[in-house]
Amino acid sequence: MAALKTVRAPKDVVGARHRRGVGRWVVLVLAGVFALAMLSPFVLMLLNAFKSPQDYSQNGPLSLPTEFYTKGLINFWNRTEFPLKLWNSIVISSVVAVLGSLLSLVTAYAIGIGRVKGRTALVAVFLVANMLPQEAIIYPLFTMANAVGLSNSPWSVIIIFTVIQSAFGIYLLSSVLSTFPTELLEAASLDGAGRFRILVSVVFPSMRPTLGVLMVFFFIWTWNEFFIPLVMLTTNATQTVPIALSSLQGDRLMDAPTTNAGALVSLLPALIFFLIFQRTLTRGVTAGAVK
Repeated sequence: MAALKTVRAPKDVVGARHRRGVGRWVVLVLAGVFALAMLSPFVLMLLNAFKSPQDYSQNGPLSLPTEFYTKGLINFWNRTEFPLKLWNSIVISSVVAVLGSLLSLVTAYAIGIGRVKGRTALVAVFLVANMLPQEAIIYPLFTMANAVGLSNSPWSVIIIFTVIQSAFGIYLLSSVLSTFPTELLEAASLDGAGRFRILVSVVFPSMRPTLGVLMVFFFIWTWNEFFIPLVMLTTNATQTVPIALSSLQGDRLMDAPTTNAGALVSLLPALIFFLIFQRTLTRGVTAGAVK
């Protein structure tokens, strides 16, 4: 029997595989370093949230806690009435996420598919509106809220952020809907469907992944807002979580462990929301990539 000959890959192929393998390890190391750098503030916050003020002042922020100190967390919870602030933030952010996504879809449907005249200029207007600093619009917004009886009302913040967030949503969805297959729209029209029926039965199911991504973004963006709620919501019963966190800092003194404990508790709801809807983000990005 003839001896079986082993087939060897050419040297250039082996070298290319080796270089690719080294490149992957370099990318993994860089990604790991970047991930550690991103997680370091959260690790510091977790360390200092359960330190006593004496431990923090003596050993500094980088040391491990000498005891499991929970008075800072209890102090923040009771001092700021955190359950009430948490409920206000959840309600405002949820309503803005839903209304902002619906307003974005309806307006983008009119611009992208309805073929509104001057739609390019309209999209540019929404893009410019998305770039306006909040400090430039807060005075007229506050004046209008007082004029219509929405002073110190969560609905003033809901209306403002629904419009602000939908400016980005309209810009995004209108560009997507401008490339929507016209064959589907024509087939629905031939079957006797009106514009509203086409929106509900044809456009909405196709845009559901993208709308899910917008809802997640709108919720988190609204949750983190500070300046406009600080101006619009003036009483303790209507304020949100970021305002409660800012109330811990005085003019001359700051209780670092209590502030870290408050930041940790304030972060957890948004983090849980993001983890719950992580698959929604993944599906939305994947659907957009496939299209």
